[in-house]
Amino acid sequence: MNGLADVVGVEHVITDPGLREGYQTDWTGRFSGECEAVVRPADTAEVAGVLAWARENGRAVHVQGGNTGLVGGSVPSADGRPVVILSTVRLRNPAKVVGHSAIVGAGVTLGEVQRLAADHGLVYGVDLAARDSATIGGTVATNAGGIRVCHYGMTRSQVEGIEAVLVDGTVIRRMGGLAKDNTGFDLAGLLTGSEGTLGVITAVRVKLHDPADESVVAVFGVDTLAEALEHAHAQGPGLQAAEVVDRAAWLAAGGPDLGDHTWALLLESSMETAELPDEALVATEGPDRARLWHFRESQAEVAGQAGVKQKVDVSLPLDKLDEFTTGVWAAHPCSIFGHVADGSLHVELFDLGEDDVLDRVVELGGAVSAEHGVGRVKTRAVVNDRGEATIAAMRALKGAWDPDGVLNPGVVFDAEH
Repeated sequence: MNGLADVVGVEHVITDPGLREGYQTDWTGRFSGECEAVVRPADTAEVAGVLAWARENGRAVHVQGGNTGLVGGSVPSADGRPVVILSTVRLRNPAKVVGHSAIVGAGVTLGEVQRLAADHGLVYGVDLAARDSATIGGTVATNAGGIRVCHYGMTRSQVEGIEAVLVDGTVIRRMGGLAKDNTGFDLAGLLTGSEGTLGVITAVRVKLHDPADESVVAVFGVDTLAEALEHAHAQGPGLQAAEVVDRAAWLAAGGPDLGDHTWALLLESSMETAELPDEALVATEGPDRARLWHFRESQAEVAGQAGVKQKVDVSLPLDKLDEFTTGVWAAHPCSIFGHVADGSLHVELFDLGEDDVLDRVVELGGAVSAEHGVGRVKTRAVVNDRGEATIAAMRALKGAWDPDGVLNPGVVFDAEH
């Protein structure tokens, strides 16, 4: 480890087993893996130095941001080589706003980017419950989704530029934020969602937006997800979020009783154009809106208290949502919540039925990962989803960028191959 200390400083090479533990186990507690050391570089040059050391010394490198992932992609998997974890949390070169863009280091949290944007009268379009611990680099590496996708799109839609270090220490950088840039391959688009398997993202330039119209948050009961979609679509371009929670899970979170309906539907929409039923509970003030959102954003915690065994993140064609949820409930004890307007659902399983749920998704023409990534959990399911030819093309890219498989082994691709 002496060589690593020369690169980042001895205080940023963590070898003590007790101090390493928090990096070696993921947020769910379901996945863990041993590493020799946790290395915390402070800038792009130090990242390049760590990767050079790893290649020279036969180590795999597992890249980790805020360690808030849910599919095992943020912690090492055993592939026979010693592993170091490269933590990006110190990559915090001064953040700045330029026009309608923010340029930030990969270690800055999502919440910090949101607050930076707000200080300039703007908003960042990605939002999720782990906002104050998830790093911006991690959300770009996983192409995170969240609650505002129906209004702003996924993270990939927000990325205007990227800086990354390839496994051989080469730095690639395109941060100009040009509205039109067709000069060659879109490497920023390729790195977004690559889950740390192609390079280490060190900084990004993301799009900021003018604030949406003043909003109202409304909650009411619906019996089907088709009905929920009708209400969401009725909001028109003023729709900012459309979330569903099954009735039992909503009540378990302390949510108000909305009657004998299968689902609680939470809509956030423009106050001027909102189309809401008479029975809706409506909040227009900040604290009241936050209270209604709490019942939705606490669902992961509620499932944890109820003994969730597996967390499944999927997306379905909109016309297959009810068929999917009806079938899953008939086969497995679970709770379901998610982002209905874009067909993205989270299934919190109280049994070990993940493989069956993912098979159902593929049969219905959905995607086995909507926003959490493939990680270590879905390396086999993604083959069923994408097909052998597509996986072979993805492997060819991985082989060209990382021929020795140094970066995040066992993530996205089955470790056995």
